[in-house]
Amino acid sequence: AEDPKPKESRSYFVWEYGKAPDLVVEIVSNRKGGELGNTLLDYARAGVSYYVVFDPFLELGDEKLRLFARRGGSFREIEERWLEEIELGLALWEGDFENWSNVLWLRWVDRDGNLIPTGAEAKAQANQRAEEAVQRAEAERVQREDLLAKLRAAGIDPDKL
Repeated sequence: AEDPKPKESRSYFVWEYGKAPDLVVEIVSNRKGGELGNTLLDYARAGVSYYVVFDPFLELGDEKLRLFARRGGSFREIEERWLEEIELGLALWEGDFENWSNVLWLRWVDRDGNLIPTGAEAKAQANQRAEEAVQRAEAERVQREDLLAKLRAAGIDPDKL
Protein backbone atom coordinates (compact mmCIF):
# COMPACT_ATOMS: atom_id res chain seq x y z
CA ALA A 1 0.00 0.00 0.00
CA GLU A 2 1.16 3.50 -0.77
CA ASP A 3 2.10 5.64 2.23
CA PRO A 4 -0.64 8.31 2.49
CA LYS A 5 1.78 10.76 4.10
CA PRO A 6 5.17 11.31 2.52
CA LYS A 7 8.04 10.87 4.97
CA GLU A 8 9.07 14.51 4.58
CA SER A 9 5.83 15.68 6.20
CA ARG A 10 6.48 13.60 9.33
CA SER A 11 9.73 15.34 10.26
CA TYR A 12 10.55 18.83 11.42
CA PHE A 13 13.56 20.38 9.75
CA VAL A 14 14.77 23.64 11.27
CA TRP A 15 16.25 24.73 7.93
CA GLU A 16 12.82 24.42 6.30
CA TYR A 17 10.89 26.32 8.99
CA GLY A 18 13.61 28.81 9.87
CA LYS A 19 13.39 28.19 13.61
CA ALA A 20 13.43 25.48 16.22
CA PRO A 21 10.06 24.10 17.30
CA ASP A 22 8.43 25.85 20.24
CA LEU A 23 7.59 22.54 21.89
CA VAL A 24 8.79 18.97 21.69
CA VAL A 25 6.81 16.18 23.35
CA GLU A 26 8.52 12.86 23.97
CA ILE A 27 6.32 9.88 24.77
CA VAL A 28 8.40 7.32 26.63
CA SER A 29 7.95 3.66 25.74
CA ASN A 30 11.26 2.30 27.05
CA ARG A 31 14.53 3.44 28.62
CA LYS A 32 16.52 3.62 25.36
CA GLY A 33 15.57 7.14 24.21
CA GLY A 34 17.71 9.21 26.57
CA GLU A 35 14.82 11.62 27.09
CA LEU A 36 16.26 13.02 30.32
CA GLY A 37 19.89 12.95 29.18
CA ASN A 38 21.39 13.61 25.76
CA THR A 39 18.04 14.23 24.07
CA LEU A 40 17.22 16.92 26.61
CA LEU A 41 20.60 18.58 26.00
CA ASP A 42 20.27 18.33 22.21
CA TYR A 43 16.88 20.07 22.19
CA ALA A 44 18.15 22.81 24.49
CA ARG A 45 21.10 23.43 22.15
CA ALA A 46 18.73 23.47 19.17
CA GLY A 47 16.73 26.30 20.75
CA VAL A 48 13.49 24.45 21.58
CA SER A 49 11.44 26.54 24.06
CA TYR A 50 9.68 23.72 25.89
CA TYR A 51 10.44 20.04 26.25
CA VAL A 52 7.82 17.66 27.65
CA VAL A 53 8.39 14.08 28.71
CA PHE A 54 5.22 12.01 29.01
CA ASP A 55 6.07 8.75 30.73
CA PRO A 56 2.73 6.91 31.15
CA PHE A 57 4.33 3.60 32.17
CA LEU A 58 6.91 5.17 34.55
CA GLU A 59 9.89 3.85 32.61
CA LEU A 60 12.12 6.73 33.75
CA GLY A 61 10.98 7.32 37.32
CA ASP A 62 7.94 8.05 39.39
CA GLU A 63 6.55 11.04 37.45
CA LYS A 64 4.29 10.59 34.44
CA LEU A 65 4.67 14.15 33.20
CA ARG A 66 7.73 16.38 33.33
CA LEU A 67 8.00 19.78 31.72
CA PHE A 68 11.14 21.74 30.97
CA ALA A 69 11.52 25.36 29.86
CA ARG A 70 14.65 26.67 28.18
CA ARG A 71 16.38 29.32 30.22
CA GLY A 72 19.45 30.55 28.42
CA GLY A 73 21.15 27.58 26.80
CA SER A 74 19.71 24.84 28.99
CA PHE A 75 16.43 23.45 30.24
CA ARG A 76 15.09 23.89 33.76
CA GLU A 77 12.32 21.64 35.01
CA ILE A 78 9.14 23.58 35.77
CA GLU A 79 6.07 22.73 37.83
CA GLU A 80 3.80 25.08 35.89
CA ARG A 81 1.64 23.31 33.29
CA TRP A 82 0.76 26.53 31.47
CA LEU A 83 3.28 27.25 28.71
CA GLU A 84 3.15 31.02 28.47
CA GLU A 85 5.16 31.44 25.26
CA ILE A 86 2.79 29.22 23.26
CA GLU A 87 -0.37 30.06 25.24
CA LEU A 88 -1.29 26.43 25.83
CA GLY A 89 -1.27 24.19 28.83
CA LEU A 90 -0.91 20.45 29.37
CA ALA A 91 -2.76 18.08 31.66
CA LEU A 92 -2.99 14.38 32.28
CA TRP A 93 -6.50 13.15 31.52
CA GLU A 94 -7.99 9.70 31.90
CA GLY A 95 -10.85 8.77 29.64
CA ASP A 96 -12.04 7.33 26.35
CA PHE A 97 -10.62 8.38 23.00
CA GLU A 98 -11.22 6.72 19.66
CA ASN A 99 -11.07 2.95 20.32
CA TRP A 100 -9.28 3.24 23.67
CA SER A 101 -11.24 3.13 26.92
CA ASN A 102 -10.16 4.49 30.28
CA VAL A 103 -6.59 5.32 29.22
CA LEU A 104 -4.26 8.07 30.47
CA TRP A 105 -3.78 10.81 27.87
CA LEU A 106 -1.77 14.00 27.59
CA ARG A 107 -4.23 16.75 26.69
CA TRP A 108 -4.08 20.43 25.79
CA VAL A 109 -5.82 22.81 28.18
CA ASP A 110 -6.62 26.51 28.15
CA ARG A 111 -5.31 29.03 30.70
CA ASP A 112 -8.07 28.04 33.17
CA GLY A 113 -7.24 24.34 32.91
CA ASN A 114 -10.25 23.47 30.75
CA LEU A 115 -9.65 20.71 28.23
CA ILE A 116 -9.39 21.86 24.64
CA PRO A 117 -11.69 19.49 22.77
CA THR A 118 -10.38 17.08 20.19
CA GLY A 119 -11.93 17.30 16.72
CA ALA A 120 -14.36 14.49 17.55
CA GLU A 121 -15.30 16.12 20.87
CA ALA A 122 -15.84 19.52 19.24
CA LYS A 123 -18.06 17.92 16.60
CA ALA A 124 -20.08 16.05 19.25
CA GLN A 125 -20.49 19.29 21.24
CA ALA A 126 -21.65 21.15 18.12
CA ASN A 127 -24.12 18.36 17.32
CA GLN A 128 -25.44 18.46 20.89
CA ARG A 129 -25.89 22.25 20.74
CA ALA A 130 -27.71 21.93 17.42
CA GLU A 131 -30.00 19.22 18.81
CA GLU A 132 -30.74 21.35 21.88
CA ALA A 133 -31.59 24.32 19.63
CA VAL A 134 -34.00 22.13 17.62
CA GLN A 135 -35.62 20.92 20.86
CA ARG A 136 -35.98 24.50 22.14
CA ALA A 137 -37.51 25.63 18.86
CA GLU A 138 -40.00 22.73 18.98
CA ALA A 139 -40.90 23.51 22.60
CA GLU A 140 -41.47 27.17 21.70
CA ARG A 141 -43.66 26.14 18.74
CA VAL A 142 -45.77 23.89 20.97
CA GLN A 143 -46.05 26.64 23.59
CA ARG A 144 -47.14 29.13 20.92
CA GLU A 145 -49.74 26.71 19.54
CA ASP A 146 -51.08 26.09 23.09
CA LEU A 147 -51.35 29.84 23.72
CA LEU A 148 -53.15 30.41 20.43
CA ALA A 149 -55.56 27.56 21.21
CA LYS A 150 -56.31 29.06 24.67
CA LEU A 151 -56.97 32.47 23.13
CA ARG A 152 -59.37 30.93 20.60
CA ALA A 153 -61.10 28.94 23.37
CA ALA A 154 -61.63 32.20 25.26
CA GLY A 155 -63.28 33.71 22.17
CA ILE A 156 -60.29 35.82 21.15
CA ASP A 157 -59.14 35.72 17.53
CA PRO A 158 -55.31 36.00 17.71
CA ASP A 159 -55.18 37.13 14.06
CA LYS A 160 -57.13 40.29 14.95
CA LEU A 161 -54.88 41.38 17.84
